[in-house]
Amino acid sequence: MIDILKQILYSDLGTSFNNLALLFFRVLLAIELFRVHGMKKFRVENGQREHVPNPFHLPEKLNGLVATFSDTVVPFLVILGLGTRLAVMPTIGVTAVGYFIVHGKDSLEVRDAPYMYTISLLLILALGAGKYSLDYYLLNLI
Repeated sequence: MIDILKQILYSDLGTSFNNLALLFFRVLLAIELFRVHGMKKFRVENGQREHVPNPFHLPEKLNGLVATFSDTVVPFLVILGLGTRLAVMPTIGVTAVGYFIVHGKDSLEVRDAPYMYTISLLLILALGAGKYSLDYYLLNLI
């Protein structure tokens, strides 16, 4: 079990420059995700909250919970580098569903945002949070 945890938490890109670049990448991506999509979850326009598409016909509360978690909580976990590889998974799911299903027949201009988020989050999933993260710090405590 400890070995699996170490594999999930470990992420070192070799040089300080690479680790610093990944830190900036994940922080800027997470800020943008929260600013553009997370803040919409709190706004009310015309007396209505944001409509969250539900292409799989999940219970509305569950669908809303996953979308809200992905756009509000996950960005803060990514910024901190806390459980990063696990944390990005629900957001990858939400953005990939947005790209392939919700906007599947829309123009490339409309599909661009979920595509870029999905690719960026897949990169973070593959690389982890890097040396400048709570994941790396916690790994050294184990």
